[in-house]
Amino acid sequence: MRALKRLLGRRGDAVEVSEARGVRTLHLGGQAIQSAMRLSAPDRLELAYTRAMMAFLLFAPAPREILMVGLGGGSIARFVHERLPRTRITAIELNPKVLAAARTYFGLPLEDRRLKVIVGDGAEHVPAYRGACDVVLLDAFDNLRSVRSLATAGFYATCRAALRPGGLFVVNFIADEPRLATYVALLGRAFDGRVLRLPSQDRINTIAFAFRDPAGPVRIAALARSARELERRYELPFGRFVRDLAARNAGDGSALRLGGEGS
Repeated sequence: MRALKRLLGRRGDAVEVSEARGVRTLHLGGQAIQSAMRLSAPDRLELAYTRAMMAFLLFAPAPREILMVGLGGGSIARFVHERLPRTRITAIELNPKVLAAARTYFGLPLEDRRLKVIVGDGAEHVPAYRGACDVVLLDAFDNLRSVRSLATAGFYATCRAALRPGGLFVVNFIADEPRLATYVALLGRAFDGRVLRLPSQDRINTIAFAFRDPAGPVRIAALARSARELERRYELPFGRFVRDLAARNAGDGSALRLGGEGS
């Protein structure tokens, strides 16, 4: 692995950028990969968890406003900016060195009318977006564990309050997070049990989708129809997402039941 750059982040954490086998990676204070970009296909979502987070399009196919807490290398922000031309995205990133790396090494575009980046603490900034977002994405970690201040009942409730009617809150968890069950339970309480879970293809991460409002049954056949169109448009494995949602969450074979889990 070839190291490209080592920057000093907040609290003394190292922000490192490396390359190996045609893939550029971002590391925060260790060898764990926070973001990745394949140099031959920079517009592709390289990491499985970033692809899984985009499964929100099954439920919110035309978001106007997305708020993202945790920028990393900016893969999702760049993908949304390039592939969803009617969507505005605002990203909140605690570490200014991470933002610098995203722009310098990972192709994050400069800000324009559809892309805004705020350097600051998500817990402090999200309350300002009350009722303003169609989708809120949370992808923030501290030493490969969910940031405690962003994994509380209060913060989850704040994220729900940031959503417009019909809005969706999407959370990326590390699958072996010791407090995962606790955090998912807190999320369920904040969203009245309306939570679905989706494992990433590599099973390293699990993505939670929390729905702001009551809705009818989530029909698997309807999701599968949407998946076919979304796959053509975005070149992501939405069909697999539907199958994994059906396998992971409670339902009767024809519909998913919000609030329950499969085995």
